[in-house]
Amino acid sequence: MPSPISDHTVPWPDAAAQRYAAEGYWAGIPLGRLLREVADRVPDAPALIDPVAGLRLTHAELAERADAAAVRLAELGIGRGDRVVVQLGNGWEFVVLTLACLRAGIVPVMALPGHRRTELGYLAIHAEAVAIAVPDRMRGFDHQALAHELADEVRTATGANWHVLVAGDHLSPGSVDLRALCGPATDPKADRARLDASGPGSRDVAVFLLSGGTTGLPKLIARTHDDYVYNALASADVAAMGEDTVYLVALPAGHNFPLACPGLLGALLKGGRVVTLPSPEPSRAFATIAAEGVTHTAAVPAIAVRWMEHAAEHGADDLRTLRVLQVGGARIADELARKVKPTLGATLQQVFGMAEGLLNYTRLDDPDDVICATQGRPLSPADEVRLVDELDNDVPEGEPGLLLTRGPYTPRGYYKAAEQNARAFTAEGWYRSGDICRRTPDGNLIVEGRDKDMINRGGEKISAEEVENLVYQLPSVSQVAAVAMPDPVLGERVCVYVVPRPGRSVTLDEIRTSMEDSGVARFKIPERLVIVDELVTTKVGKIDKKTLRADIARRLITPPPRLDH
Repeated sequence: MPSPISDHTVPWPDAAAQRYAAEGYWAGIPLGRLLREVADRVPDAPALIDPVAGLRLTHAELAERADAAAVRLAELGIGRGDRVVVQLGNGWEFVVLTLACLRAGIVPVMALPGHRRTELGYLAIHAEAVAIAVPDRMRGFDHQALAHELADEVRTATGANWHVLVAGDHLSPGSVDLRALCGPATDPKADRARLDASGPGSRDVAVFLLSGGTTGLPKLIARTHDDYVYNALASADVAAMGEDTVYLVALPAGHNFPLACPGLLGALLKGGRVVTLPSPEPSRAFATIAAEGVTHTAAVPAIAVRWMEHAAEHGADDLRTLRVLQVGGARIADELARKVKPTLGATLQQVFGMAEGLLNYTRLDDPDDVICATQGRPLSPADEVRLVDELDNDVPEGEPGLLLTRGPYTPRGYYKAAEQNARAFTAEGWYRSGDICRRTPDGNLIVEGRDKDMINRGGEKISAEEVENLVYQLPSVSQVAAVAMPDPVLGERVCVYVVPRPGRSVTLDEIRTSMEDSGVARFKIPERLVIVDELVTTKVGKIDKKTLRADIARRLITPPPRLDH
């Protein structure tokens, strides 16, 4: 049987928890109950629109479906404290299932659509999940078949049941129809009474988010109801959300950014409505914004660039209702940031943060120089931020330093990860983000880079170590180093430097095929290979990633002879 989550989480110190509660940062009310209260306040207001499915729900209808789904999950034996891996595309099923979990105290583990066997098997076993929610097929991949293939592995490792919940028209034997499970309620009053009497506490874990870590597979970030309510509501205030908000979810909904920064949860908690779309492809996104009167949405820099290019070619009339375009996931270049409002008409809000907690926002009424040339300032007055050198000494104001943080929505450790926690958190509870930042005199942060060995491909964080471990599976590889390669659209792509074994050769196609066969997410697969005789090292013998990153940047400007494949 799965072990209790509390056995493996790192709690806030009592003094900090008491302070956050006393000062009003923690409301003491779980997310599901708050969303229920919103539905009571604005029952007939639109809440969820899925244009692809043709489904439109009011706040009352959404709340009733979430309650009904929670009860139906209980009938499958899935209840408070259980974990469910959620790998769904952007659609109504994701929203209803997530709200059902929050209502019942079931903890969704937010996987990404691109995850495959390697990531899903790890997440399910590490979280001791009892179920997975997937589409039948998405973008040509059979998610349902993979979910069933994982069953024996997960059951053997965890001793838990393994239910496969499937959203789609083609269900395999043994699959549970997720659309039926999330369908209309038959006895909403009874469902509500049952959940009101048995819901989670506000200090319980609400959701598991995934880290963008640099060491192997992602770590699990346990976000409690208290801290995630504050995360979403305070973010909604900074983004000027209200009952008239129409929020478009175009980025993968399982990411912290479109989920709760303020994301779909912030919009719903404010009594607004959420519109789902499978992708941010410009023509479809623009048409949806016009049809639904979208006021807010979020994008990574690569998507913002595509939208601006589309608007330059076709015009931005469809975006007349769009007030706020949040851009985060990676730093947007200053010169591109300055083009957002003139091109798209919406106010840019830069968002720099992490699923581990700390969020920084430019404010909507900031001067243009702040909006376009900084990544904003902390969300909360209780956010503590230090910029330090390699010895954890504070750097002088205006100088770049490594960002340390703690606060009311920054947990004090990863789930079931004592070794990583010892590296990522100080003894005083400061989280080492790995980001290198400068602070302006008015308190805004400018992201200069990062200390961690991570590749940020269009907002997807890729562990260089994980890529290297997979490349090492090729017998022809002697040494490998994965580094970030600059890219004007995605920010960074994956490049690998390889030293072949004597007398052997290595090609990019071989690496890509091997990684695809291993079942890794496609966004992690290298897009460039550089063959070298040896890997440059630092004075202490470590592979010099900084020099390699500089080398690939030079090679992009002046293509090298013969050795670059």
